[in-house]
Amino acid sequence: MSILERLNDDFIFLRGALRALKMTTPIAKHPTRVFPVVIDELADKYGDAPALVSDRESFSFRQLAERANRYARWARRENLAKGETVCLLMSNRPEYMAAWIGITGAGGVAALINTNLVGASLAHCIDIVEPKLIIVATELAETFATARPLLKTKPKIWSHGESAEFPRLDRDIDSLPGDRLAASERVALTIEDHALYIYTSGTTGMPKAANINHYRVMLASHAFAGVMDTKPTDRMYNCLPMYHTAGGLVATGSVLLNGGSIAIREKFSAREFWDDVVRYDCTLFQYIGELCRYLVHSPPNANETRHHIRLVCGNGLRPDLWAEFKTRFRIPKILEFYGATEGNVNIFNFEGKPGAVGRVPWFVAHRFPIAVVRFDVEHQQPVRNAEGFCERCAPDESGEVIGKILKDPSKPGNRFEGYAAAAQNENKILRDVFKKGDAWFRTGDLMRRDANGYFYFVDRVGDTFRWKGENVSTSEVAEAINAFPGVRDANVYGVTVTGRDGRAGMAAIVCDGACDLAALHAHLRAALPDYARPLFLRIQTELEVTTTFKQKKLDLVKDGFNPAATSDPIYFNDPRSRAFTRMDKTLYSWIEQGDVRF
Repeated sequence: MSILERLNDDFIFLRGALRALKMTTPIAKHPTRVFPVVIDELADKYGDAPALVSDRESFSFRQLAERANRYARWARRENLAKGETVCLLMSNRPEYMAAWIGITGAGGVAALINTNLVGASLAHCIDIVEPKLIIVATELAETFATARPLLKTKPKIWSHGESAEFPRLDRDIDSLPGDRLAASERVALTIEDHALYIYTSGTTGMPKAANINHYRVMLASHAFAGVMDTKPTDRMYNCLPMYHTAGGLVATGSVLLNGGSIAIREKFSAREFWDDVVRYDCTLFQYIGELCRYLVHSPPNANETRHHIRLVCGNGLRPDLWAEFKTRFRIPKILEFYGATEGNVNIFNFEGKPGAVGRVPWFVAHRFPIAVVRFDVEHQQPVRNAEGFCERCAPDESGEVIGKILKDPSKPGNRFEGYAAAAQNENKILRDVFKKGDAWFRTGDLMRRDANGYFYFVDRVGDTFRWKGENVSTSEVAEAINAFPGVRDANVYGVTVTGRDGRAGMAAIVCDGACDLAALHAHLRAALPDYARPLFLRIQTELEVTTTFKQKKLDLVKDGFNPAATSDPIYFNDPRSRAFTRMDKTLYSWIEQGDVRF
């Protein structure tokens, strides 16, 4: 890279970073100005301008504030104390955002539940946050029923929509006043108070509930408002799950803050994506890499170039798709970023460098203390030298990305707020990294940084892999498989599939006698969400383990699902037949060539 090119990149970065700093710096200076307060301010400023629109319902800024205030009054009437939790099990819709804004404005904590979860996983996510109340949308009543008998906690259950068993929250909310809360109704809140639980898969076991305080809610919305330079003329298309940070905070709050609106779709549809974008006249959309891949591999749509998109923002856009995605759909600017819901490492690719997740130039490195440290894949730990400290990677050497944990009150974004289960916190903290006493947040991601300072994603550390835009815990999947009668043991891992983002789930299993694959298939459909079900099965007589009885995965990952690599029978979870189909050379070839959809 020439000096002029680097200077140009530095200028682009600086311009974007300054916009973000302008939006985020005041947050810590006004600690009682939390997001529900901001929503009331926006209602005063933008009134009847559209805020959240969908085919189901639409809210102006004033209606959003009023709806949130009704939820706040409901929470207060239900004697929800400051810091107590309400679980929210609801599909994407404007009502979803109104609910959590109102609950958090009343001092409660909203736990945003993944709507794909069923049974034990869903019960775990509810129990771990010990809710006082739970809101269940009618369309998810059957899903909730799979977890209800397994619950250890006993929250009061409210139905949003028709129910013969539970009180109807939507009717109750309609009867409450929507004007701004009086001083006597308000709970004293600051940005340090707990606001949300957002769930993230860990490397061991069930999903973890990340603590999100009001500062992080403000940071996510304000930072991306600056990053994307949102305006009142913007409309964001949001088809990402609103129980995740990207779809629930970034895509929504960043646009609302500057008077724009958000078009919300319940679920992503590649076939209807561009029709929606044009119909709603969107100027922005939030993506994850898998979404982009689906669009690129979809048939041409007349609206895919008729849109008014000025920028798309997201993470996980693969380098091999970048150019085609940008050119085919005539995307003026791609703003790739990297960040974790509970983490302190956030980087942005302001410059539009294809394939990079971001850059931290030397002149802002002191504000964003990030390092890439050498990593031992075999032992799944950062390498320690003779003195016991970690070592920074050389340019283009892959290692784990870590972020320094600071306790500076003026830099709350550098803290680590942890999880609902405090015992899970220590696994994410790396201590005595470069000197005695320092502490760094472990992202669990392997990256490399080139000589020009650009970061490139390599892979996820440990047993968690990403598939269909979701993180999958191998331990959780293995537990579900092992619960099936006749399975003696299971080793779950992720394998690459040509042309697909992330890693597909694969399980090597040992059965006591003949394994009933039809019954196992039905069991996994009932026990796991679609993205977590193994796409491939490998039947073995014994699982290979280390001398300390830890399962070995490296050779299994290397073999993948290629039937020529092993004499073990391999099966494909075929969505067409809804059964495990024996893998052969022809089927393997079809999958690798992209001729099989899944």
